[in-house]
Amino acid sequence: MQVVIIGSGNVASVLGRLCKQRGHEIVQVISRNAAHAKLLADELGCSYADYHEKLNDSAGLYILAVADTALQELNKSMNLGNKLILHTAGSVSKDVLKDISHNYGVLYPLQSLRKEMNYQTDIPFLIDGNSADTLTLVEDFAQTLSTNVTKATDDERLKLHVAAVVVSNFTNHLYALAEDFCKKEQVDFGLLSPLIKETAERIQHFSPATVQTGPAVRNDIFTIDKHLRILSNHPQLKNIYIKLTESISKG
Repeated sequence: MQVVIIGSGNVASVLGRLCKQRGHEIVQVISRNAAHAKLLADELGCSYADYHEKLNDSAGLYILAVADTALQELNKSMNLGNKLILHTAGSVSKDVLKDISHNYGVLYPLQSLRKEMNYQTDIPFLIDGNSADTLTLVEDFAQTLSTNVTKATDDERLKLHVAAVVVSNFTNHLYALAEDFCKKEQVDFGLLSPLIKETAERIQHFSPATVQTGPAVRNDIFTIDKHLRILSNHPQLKNIYIKLTESISKG
């Protein structure tokens, strides 16, 4: 299928490469920043344009991989008739595209994507369409990219997006805080890598609630007090430690 990628960031880059790898032809990359569009277009072997230049109107699919705020802006300037257009946002209704085309939907990668990374495993996709026929088209296309494709309504996708922020974004922030703490306290953050991997592996087999460990779940006040004293010079991490300890203790 001929595809136009609108966007040039992390999601646009990863999906563009994936589409090309799976035999689709990327015919154009469009971005607010023409220089960024050119970089991705050169990699994908296609033309490029910025938002003010002509959109290639011969493609069969348009993937709108831009920031949520940019969706509203593009909604006012694009008209694709009956062409299939999909956005990739987790928290935005598919109906944001209703004024762009009569056939629209969602291709949301339920994964944290970075343009510099090479993804060897299937990316899970949540998909939707504004009609049964459109949803079938979206599903057929998504299954060329991944074996892990799930239909999800706007409401279901939003709820999963909330959960994704907790398990990915919040968790990574805790890693960053722990790394900063280790640097300042002159201990090796790298020694925690096996623990991080084990924790992630464990919840592939058990409910997280059933494998919670640590001083909070044991109500080990003595250890918690020692930790809080060490954290006295790290107020941000100390505050989070207290909040999470309270949450775990409540079960």
